[in-house]
Amino acid sequence: MTTLREAAHARMPVERTWAQVFIAASALALLMVALVTTFTHVIAPRLFSHYERLPAMASAPRVTTTKKGTTADPLNVALVGTGEEIERAFKAAGWTIADSLSRASDIGIAKSVLLNRPDSSAPVSNLFLLGRKQDVAFEREVGSSARHRHHVRLWLYPSVKYDGRDLWIGDASYDASAGMSHRALRPTHHIAPDIDDERDGIELALARVGQVAATFRVTGIGLRVDGHNAEGDRFYTDGELRVIVISAGNSAMAAPVDPGVPPLVASKDWIWTKVPRFLK
Repeated sequence: MTTLREAAHARMPVERTWAQVFIAASALALLMVALVTTFTHVIAPRLFSHYERLPAMASAPRVTTTKKGTTADPLNVALVGTGEEIERAFKAAGWTIADSLSRASDIGIAKSVLLNRPDSSAPVSNLFLLGRKQDVAFEREVGSSARHRHHVRLWLYPSVKYDGRDLWIGDASYDASAGMSHRALRPTHHIAPDIDDERDGIELALARVGQVAATFRVTGIGLRVDGHNAEGDRFYTDGELRVIVISAGNSAMAAPVDPGVPPLVASKDWIWTKVPRFLK
């Protein structure tokens, strides 16, 4: 007959084994996090940075902030043209200028989300860059309310020109849902994690209506597998910033050709497309 002491001793190797498995798994997870962080934040910026078509962007900001200075959305798009040209281009693509925040616009977007009513010019939250909030924001409602929408904030970047024309830098993302912030007790929109899709979608939307003269990429925030914005929403990105040169005339243009990127960056992009979705 097995005594209690013998039974306890019999269980110890099993308990020890599970503890060892847990410790090994935790160590492996920490090692993977350390390796990914080192690669994306230290190695990748040195290997894949490229500014051959717009060198001045090498010293440009990479992320927006909240009014309190908290890191917010990454910058992933830039547009070249006057304010009037950019407004014309977005209007042709079916986008609308977002209203400024106010009591009336806040009530309007709340009614839109809660009552499932349209609000094609609903305000976006203010983010800050170059010491000021966005100069303008554009959006395109998806569905019957402002719960889902494409949107982009833009700031005029006065210290940089492209072919003598104004440059605007911004953050583009897709509002996938509305709810409470992950980091504060306040209502907000939650962005879809694939911010590259929204970045490239803007170029496609504007090119489809003949408003793009040229397009190319430079390095933006850099590779991110598990980034988070000020609301705690997760995002991932290949780290590229797309520059869209708006047509200077009123007539529609043929679809622009992207001149591509250096071979090493192209290799990085190819590998990125093969990264499993769960890692992104």
